[in-house]
Amino acid sequence: MTDKPDSDEELISDASASPDTQLPPRDILDIEPVYEALGHSRRRYLCYTLLEDTEWSLTDLATKIAAWENDVPEHAVTEDQREEVYVSLYHAHVPKLVDEGVITFDDVTETITTAEHAQQVLTALEGIGASLDSNQEQHARGDMDE
Repeated sequence: MTDKPDSDEELISDASASPDTQLPPRDILDIEPVYEALGHSRRRYLCYTLLEDTEWSLTDLATKIAAWENDVPEHAVTEDQREEVYVSLYHAHVPKLVDEGVITFDDVTETITTAEHAQQVLTALEGIGASLDSNQEQHARGDMDE
């Protein structure tokens, strides 16, 4: 016999480990912030765009989201529609996703890119998308497939 425990003994010792050692690493986003990130339709639309491309200007995002919300082609989005979405993204939704580590935002270029927790949120979005709003998911994915 060797001094090395077999796999059953390792499982038992792992099960008896303290709760602190059983927790996921701190760099993994908890599930609550994932739901917070995806809790609003505009943030979900923003995340859908990240599945398509990992870098966007805020103006391009506002145009794309306004088109989705108004069910019109991007070239038909009015300045008022774009501006309304742009303002809410800039003041509410982008800061929320930055705080959650899903995206980064460059104030100078107004460019959004994925951040450390983007993949976890995007994976959750793909997994729960239909249960959140199936019309929104079909709409967003429809534009990506074209």
